[in-house]
Parts: sequence; structure tokens; C-alpha cells
Amino acid sequence: MQNARKQLVEDLARECRTVEDIQAMMKSLFRDTIQQVFEAEMEDHLGYGKHSSEGTRSGNSRNGYSKKTVKTKFGNADLQVPRDRNGEYEPQIIKKYETTVNGLEDQIIGLYAKGMSTRDIEDHMKDLYGIDVSPTLVSKVTDKVMPAITEWQSRPLDAVYPIVFLDSIHFKVRKDNRIINKAAYSVLGISLSGHKEILGIWIGENESASFWLSVCTDLKNRGIQDILIACKDGLSGFSEAIHAVFPRTSIQLCVIHQIRNWLKYVVFKDQKAVYQALTLEEAELAFSRFSDKWGSKYPLVIRSWGNNWTELTSFFSCPAEIRKLIYTTNTIEGYHRQLRKVTKTKTAYPSDDALRKIIYLATVEISKKWTMPLRSWKQCISQLAIFFEGRLDKGLDKELLS
Repeated sequence: MQNARKQLVEDLARECRTVEDIQAMMKSLFRDTIQQVFEAEMEDHLGYGKHSSEGTRSGNSRNGYSKKTVKTKFGNADLQVPRDRNGEYEPQIIKKYETTVNGLEDQIIGLYAKGMSTRDIEDHMKDLYGIDVSPTLVSKVTDKVMPAITEWQSRPLDAVYPIVFLDSIHFKVRKDNRIINKAAYSVLGISLSGHKEILGIWIGENESASFWLSVCTDLKNRGIQDILIACKDGLSGFSEAIHAVFPRTSIQLCVIHQIRNWLKYVVFKDQKAVYQALTLEEAELAFSRFSDKWGSKYPLVIRSWGNNWTELTSFFSCPAEIRKLIYTTNTIEGYHRQLRKVTKTKTAYPSDDALRKIIYLATVEISKKWTMPLRSWKQCISQLAIFFEGRLDKGLDKELLS
């Protein structure tokens, strides 16, 4: 096989003098090879070779050819697809309604995953391969990832996740001839091994307790039995929903977001009152003093901290290493920043499915970089096992056996 390939290359090289000659030769070789595969498929389908007497009175026979043009990495290739009289033959190497070959489709999907617009993909294919790729074709090719998205969104999950982060990222989507804002709600889990994993993405217009209840129920139906700590930004209705499905989960509201949100209402000279406490008692004392001094001047700020105090201070009950990880949603925000790098070239998406495709493809690429566990994770998981006694046992047993 290797000698035959070497001989073929040598024969082709003798006939080529320029890069254009090589490209033309590769296109011809591709077309001729596909044509031979068609003939072999038809022979296998009928059970006898071309011009063979075995076909006499067999009940089926060849019936000429139909023309088909496919887009390839070597340009457009004109093919002759064999037909049988009974109309039963279905090409396998290039399906009946396919107009591109897999290598080209993979390239289109790869470019789409990097955030290239349909026009950019069209120009790229024209410049590189001399073929016309219409927006409709790009859409049809990328639509082939929809089954993979459905499978990914419904895949089984681990029984226990020590820490889960929740946040949303907003996009503009066309709906009924107008552009509206929609949010992609992401759930990022930290596995028992300390690796980051996007558990799912849900697209919606409005968040509510019923919305988050459906998300939490979906996570449970996919295998999650327990979540130790859920870290969130100011997501409306989430706390009630997660406690309805995972009643023992501790909720930590992002402290950094809370500080940012209320500092914009406080004049600069008063911002030094922000206090980074080491214990819950110190935090309560600092908040009490701040309330007494500035309660009448900043009533909205005081009310906001008071209403969210339990979830803002949940991390004080954890050891220092875990506190650093959960007091902010920076972990999932980092993922969203990487998404923005891919989606920033698009002002609006034509549909929810178009948005799902780009988020899924970008997430697959981003996840490839998450090969290492979080820093200091061994120490964190040991502390979590002690602090949440018994709740990690089922998950750890499975982790040790795998």
C-alpha cells in the first residue's frame, strides 16, 4: 500500500509544474476516486459487476447516471451518480442530497465556531478554494450540529458536584421582525476531580423561580443528586428553585458584584467604609457600624445588603481556600469572556438555534483547554469532605472506582 502510494505521488509529480497544476490534479484525482467508489457501491448493491451476464433477469440493473456537483476543498467537482432501474440505490460516500463533502463541512463548522460571519466564511472559501458558499449552505452545514447539541444538553452528569456557578450572558436575537434581548443562562460545575465543566446552557427572555426550577429539575433528572455550594450573581428566583430541588445546597451570592453595584451609589470619600472582614462576626460588626453611620444617607445600599446578608456571608463558614473560590463568580465570568471573543462580531442572531449553535461550538473549543484541575483543589476537596460530612461519599466512591 505504501509503495503504491509512493508510486502514485511520483507519477503525479511528473505531470505538475506549478501549484495550480497540483490543485487541478488533486481535484481530478478526488473526482475519479469518488466516481470509482460510486461504481463499487452500485456493484455491491446489485450483486454483480458492470456488463456481467449475471444481471440478466436479476430483477434490477443499471439505468444510466445523474449529474451531481459537490463543493470540495479542491473546488467544485462534477460527478456522475449511477442509477438503478428500481430506484433503490442510495449513495453512501456522498449522500443523495449532500452538496459538500465532510472535509469542507468540518472547515465551515470550524470557522463558524471561531465567530466568523457568514460573509467572512463565504469570502474565505472563495479565496482559498474558488467555490461559492452561500449563507443558506453555511446554515445547512452548521445545522448538522443540532443533534450533537441536543445530546450534549441531555447527557448524564455526575452524582455530586461540590461547587456550581451560575450566571447569564446576554445576546440580541431576531424575533417576529424585531430584535430582542435574550439571555443564555450557564451552569458551570466543578467536579470531584477539580475540573471545570459546563453542565448546560438555557436560552430565555425572562428568569423566574419557575424557570430556574425547570433548570434544577433538568440537572437532577440527568443524574445530579447533590450540590454542596451554588455560587450566583443576582439571579432572580434561583434561591427558591434550587432549595426546592436540592434543599441542602448552600447558596453564595457574589460579593464582588454586590460591592460594585452599591459603590456606584456611594460618593468616593465614603467608599473607604467597605470592609473586608476575616470572620462573620467582624463582617456583622462592620455592617452595623456602616448602617448606623450611613443608613440615612444610603438607605438603598443598606437595604440591599440587609436583604441579601445570609447569602452574601455564606462563605464565612468555609475554610480560607474554599472562600477564595466561592466568594465571587469570576470562574464562570471567565468562561463568558471567552464566549464574547467568539460572538462579538455578530450584532444579532437570526434565531435561538443560531445562538445555540455558536455557543455550543465555542464551548466545545473552550472546554478543550480545561485539562487541569483548579489550583489547591486537593486541599479544598479534603476540607469540603470534612465540612460537608458524608455528602461526598457516593461521588468519591465512584471517582475512586473510575
